[in-house]
Amino acid sequence: MDDRTPAPLPPPALRALAGGMPAAELADRLGVTGRTLHRRCVATLGYGPAVARRVLRFRTAAALLYDGVPPAAVAARTGYADQPHLSREVRALAGVSPGALPVAARPGS
Repeated sequence: MDDRTPAPLPPPALRALAGGMPAAELADRLGVTGRTLHRRCVATLGYGPAVARRVLRFRTAAALLYDGVPPAAVAARTGYADQPHLSREVRALAGVSPGALPVAARPGS
């Protein structure tokens, strides 16, 4: 890695984003500017912290849905405002409803 390549985000920072921590708060905790956080996030994940937070939360929710946890419980456990919010995010990111997500994730579906 040369001097121009941003350092990757450490796993605790990724967990903080997945938990919904705002980018400004994470930047403060890491002792970097918001712009530096953005560069490091892009270097690590390919997109900025806002999208990373959205995708990481979705991945957690999708795993719970796949395990059969009811959508209302998934929404509460993963920080969505409510079940309709979870439903909108699942449709936006996966193109299916929360109920169809486990079916769509199966091989051959």
